[in-house]
Amino acid sequence: MSKIKNRANHKSNFSTVGESLNEFIKAYRIQGKFDATRLTSSWERLMGKGIAKRTKRVFVKERKLFVELSSAPLKHQMMLSKSTILDIFDKEFGQKLVDDIIFI
Repeated sequence: MSKIKNRANHKSNFSTVGESLNEFIKAYRIQGKFDATRLTSSWERLMGKGIAKRTKRVFVKERKLFVELSSAPLKHQMMLSKSTILDIFDKEFGQKLVDDIIFI
C-alpha cells in the first residue's frame, strides 16, 4: 500500500513538457518572441498556398505583423481584408498576438 502512495507522490513531482516549456518561456521572458515565431510559421497554413507563394517575407516587430508581398493586386486585396485576417489569427491562437498588419 505504501508503494502506491509513494508512486502517486512521485508522479506529482513531475510536470508535463508543455508546463515545463511555459515555465521556461516565463523565466526567460521570451513569450513575445515565441508568439511571433508561432504566428510567422503559421502564415502558409492560415493564408493558403496561393498567398504564401506571393509572400516574400513575414515578420513581427512591436506587435505589428509585416508582410512583404510580390503582387500589387494581392497587396491591395489583403489590405481590404486586414480585419478578417486579424480575426483569423485571434481565433487560431486564442489571443491577440499582433495589433496591426502592415503590407509592404
